[in-house]
Amino acid sequence: MNMRTRESKRHHLADAWKIVQVYWRSDERWSAWGLLLAILLLNLSNVYVSVCINAWNKNFYNALQIFAAGEALRQLVIFCILAASAATISAYALYLNQMLQIRWRRWLTRRYVSTWLADRKYYRFQFRTATDNPDQRIAEDIQQFVAYVMTLAIGMLTSLVSLFSFLSILWGLSGPAEIPLGTWGVVHVPVYLVWAALLSAGIATWLTTRIGRPLVRLNFARQRFEGDFRFSLAHLRENAESVALYGGEAAESRIFQDRFKNVVENFWEIMKQQRRLSWFTMGYAQLAVVVPLLLVSPRYFSHEIGLGGLMQVANAFAYVHNSLSFIINAYNDIANWQAVTERLSTFEERLYDNPATAPRRQIAVQREGADIKVEKLDLDLPNGRPLLRGVAFTVAAGSSLLITGPSGAGKSVLLRAICGVWPFGVGQVSIGRGRSLFVPQLPYSPLGTLASALLYPFGDGAKDSSGEFAAALEEVGLAALVEELYDENWSQHLSQAEHQQLAFARILIAKPAFLFLDDATSALDDRLEARLYSILRTASWRPTVFSASYKSTLPKFHDAVLEISTFWPAPERAVV
Repeated sequence: MNMRTRESKRHHLADAWKIVQVYWRSDERWSAWGLLLAILLLNLSNVYVSVCINAWNKNFYNALQIFAAGEALRQLVIFCILAASAATISAYALYLNQMLQIRWRRWLTRRYVSTWLADRKYYRFQFRTATDNPDQRIAEDIQQFVAYVMTLAIGMLTSLVSLFSFLSILWGLSGPAEIPLGTWGVVHVPVYLVWAALLSAGIATWLTTRIGRPLVRLNFARQRFEGDFRFSLAHLRENAESVALYGGEAAESRIFQDRFKNVVENFWEIMKQQRRLSWFTMGYAQLAVVVPLLLVSPRYFSHEIGLGGLMQVANAFAYVHNSLSFIINAYNDIANWQAVTERLSTFEERLYDNPATAPRRQIAVQREGADIKVEKLDLDLPNGRPLLRGVAFTVAAGSSLLITGPSGAGKSVLLRAICGVWPFGVGQVSIGRGRSLFVPQLPYSPLGTLASALLYPFGDGAKDSSGEFAAALEEVGLAALVEELYDENWSQHLSQAEHQQLAFARILIAKPAFLFLDDATSALDDRLEARLYSILRTASWRPTVFSASYKSTLPKFHDAVLEISTFWPAPERAVV
């Protein structure tokens, strides 16, 4: 094994330990350690039962050899008791193992989800191409990581205990061997079965790691390709109407085929590697059945041991051999574990804002006073190109301001920076205390009922507010939706204009002190737009309204208008 491979293994183990140790030191550590202890005790009990079955082999086959029917029948009864014990122990060990897995996965999922949502990191991830499919890493990689860690760790420990338990048995039963070497004489090998098991398993393990090493890289890529393909299918489902209106079925099909091509090509490579690995491991497993019998048969034919001794030695050799072959038998799982660990560790590095990769956030947003104040604000695009320079203005509490200008001028970015979402820039923003609500051009509606969507993001729809919901829907012109308040399929037949009307109904229910409207009426006709803005201007709670739009119909609904081009960098301003 070369130095690069050893460093890689240390890297995977270190990454895995970073992920593992947080749970085992968490507030659930006592119950987790208790479950782990119970699982270990059950697995060790299973090893003890295996040792008893090994001793049973000797007694049973000796009884068969001397035709002692009564003793053979008694041994069969003993075997039934041992087998029932092994089955019961295995069932409860599996049950407690799965219990620990789901508790561990639940804790890790909550931790990652809360961190992913905190400080709007889920939003910033879209600017960092190195982190693919974060949803898949939370939904699938955590589950696979926990399952592989538990399976491999418990399997490794059980194999070690089995190894030492049966190695002592094999050591006592093996005896010496005389190996003739022609003119060099005869070599005396004590406990030769022990050395044979160690040597064969060692060589086979080394060959297995050499043959199966490419599986780590291939399994890592497989998770990404599968996630990309699944996302493309979900993306079509979420944008079904737009694709249908464009007639984009052929284009979507090409996208699916291109992404699925990556899945297929990667799977073919995995198949080839697994074929080579399976050919070796399965052939090795078949030889492992015959080799102990061949090695011990000389002692049997020389009458040094009876049939029972032969079977006991062969059984002990098989257990020792199987324990030493743990890496061989579990190599596919090890390769998958390494790939999942690498994906999860890279996700965690970016999730916890590794300074080497995270964008520098220098826009200070404070909640104080009653107005909206922007001072010395410079905004950039994600690629570093300047977008706006020297932005400064004040919006008094209860008043309204319209930022206008051509498409792509930076209006939406400015709104996002004021709300604390846009991370690329520097400056100071002050927003008064109180509830804020941002309404984008394409309003978002969460999964669930219409009632829960109306309360989003400040409620869960649990309270009975049908009267308030109905009044808000009627005021924005959506009285027909009142009957669908508790329907979960309500959004499938709404137009973009109706989604924008629904966003205003949400405003009436939330009553925010500060309202940011990013082209929030772009799909509405002039009459309905005027009606909705009039509702805001006459609202009893008098919100501070900050709008961004290029529409010429909006200035009359605001107290002041600010042209975005006044903040363009000098070269762009000169061109305009």
